[in-house]
Formats: sequence, C-alpha cells, structure tokens
Amino acid sequence: MWISNAYAQGLSGLSLGGIQSSLTQFLPIILMFAVLYFIMIRPQMKRQKEHRAMLAAMARGDEVVTNGGILGKITKVGEAYASVELSDGVEVTLQKSAITTILPKGTIKSI
Repeated sequence: MWISNAYAQGLSGLSLGGIQSSLTQFLPIILMFAVLYFIMIRPQMKRQKEHRAMLAAMARGDEVVTNGGILGKITKVGEAYASVELSDGVEVTLQKSAITTILPKGTIKSI
C-alpha cells in the first residue's frame, strides 16, 4: 500500500498543563479589559448618570453654565429644551444637554 492508515490518538495527549498554559496566555488580555473598565468606562457612566439627574432636577430660576461657557438663568424648562435668559430682554433656547452646570443661587448678579 502506498497510503498509510491514520489512527486516532487517545486522550493521553491532553493534560491539565495544556489548559493552564492557555489560561495564562489570555490572562493579560482579561486583566487589560478589567483595568479599562474600572479606569475609563465606569467613571464615565457615573458622570453621565449624575448629568442626567442634574438635568431632570433643573427648574425655573436656576442659574446655569452652558457648554460654550455662557451664564444665564432658566426661564422655561421643557422635555428637551430650556429657555435661558442671558441678560434683560435677551433669551435663547438651548437643548438641555448643552447645559453643563447648575450654579448656586445668586452667582450671576447682572441678570
């Protein structure tokens, strides 16, 4: 015969050492994802949750700072938009997500 027969090998080639070595190869990747989660993803999710809570608690008369650094006082609050009075007679409508911070009362004295 020109072709030799192929026989299946038993399970004697598979050992616990082979499983442990494959786990040690993936351990640095698993640790990298864990560190990435706790250093970057989790704090960002916490900030987003705090920002959503701040926007939900926003009410008429609150003094705010926008993403562009504009200071103003809330005159109307809707579902997605808020009207902000910048000075006497000057009022703009902004998306609520554009509001960065709610300031303590009395911070803005010119309005």
